[in-house]
Amino acid sequence: QPLVEAGLLEPGIIIDAKSGISGAGKTPSERTHFSEIHGSMAAYGVFAHRHAAEIEQELGVPVTFVPHLVPLDRGIFETIYARLKPGVDVHAIADVLHGAYDASPFVRLTGADLPEIKHVVHTNFCDIGWRVDRPGGQLVMVVCLDNLVKGAAGQAIQNFNVAFGFDEGAGLN
Repeated sequence: QPLVEAGLLEPGIIIDAKSGISGAGKTPSERTHFSEIHGSMAAYGVFAHRHAAEIEQELGVPVTFVPHLVPLDRGIFETIYARLKPGVDVHAIADVLHGAYDASPFVRLTGADLPEIKHVVHTNFCDIGWRVDRPGGQLVMVVCLDNLVKGAAGQAIQNFNVAFGFDEGAGLN
């Protein structure tokens, strides 16, 4: 969102999201049994996923959101592709992201060192890395989080702490 608000991106953002089976909903199905998804990957909800409208609402621009179910028990791994406006370089991207997230205790900006799921599982962290091929070229961002902590219970605790004046990390560190 900060990059869109700063006007650094051209239209046409693509979000390629991979989710472990715990992110596939609470209703059990044959498709979400680990023995069924093990050794496979599957796209689902293409052009129809319920989060696509929420993402577009918050960003204020259209996106192509393609979620995939992958053989992990937890975690979300997103690769986001966007074309940069002319003259925008990796330093402009870094400046905006650091300005937006440096004060956020559970967001870790990794820059060109792209994050991995294994570094966020069982934590309340969201790791964000990025690379730019050339000024005015292509941006690739990688975002990782644990959907059962940062994406659910951990975020609820963090929100409670903020709402009631507690240390933001109370119960999470």
